[in-house]
Amino acid sequence: MRFAIAAVAITGLLAGCGMMGSTADGPTARATLQPNKDSGVKGTTTFTQKGGKVQLVANISGLKPNQEHGFHIHEKGDCSSGDGMSTGGHFNPAGKPHGPQSGDHHAGDMPSLRADAYGNASASFELPGVSIGGGAADFVGKGLIVHANPDDYKTQPTGNAGGRIACAVIQRG
Repeated sequence: MRFAIAAVAITGLLAGCGMMGSTADGPTARATLQPNKDSGVKGTTTFTQKGGKVQLVANISGLKPNQEHGFHIHEKGDCSSGDGMSTGGHFNPAGKPHGPQSGDHHAGDMPSLRADAYGNASASFELPGVSIGGGAADFVGKGLIVHANPDDYKTQPTGNAGGRIACAVIQRG
């Protein structure tokens, strides 16, 4: 009898722990980057709501080796132009200036990507001030752009990051 009670108690604890892990993360979104014109840049980005921030994980290839590339969420989820310009400007629902994560910045301003010697970049970071699936800061349905040059985080409103070399529409789940 004691073993049966212990087994029920352990099963309940394990089930509770499993539920705790599954409720810690919120909604998710994804973006599949496609090259603009002849850039060859492509990759995937996933977004997971974690409390008041969004965790981003990106894997991108075809970049200029050993170079930084600006990486932004843009206001329109439209990659139809072939050069990424149909995505409009940076996503900026709060009307903030362009800048780095450490200060005031557009909701769409993100850390730059750093390509390795083979032109591949992997990134993982948290984004404050955005959300998945609700409110003014919801970026689902917006554009995701990789730029040809590094972001200087000073030039308004773009960061002087150059041409748009890859584009995606951010989609739920």
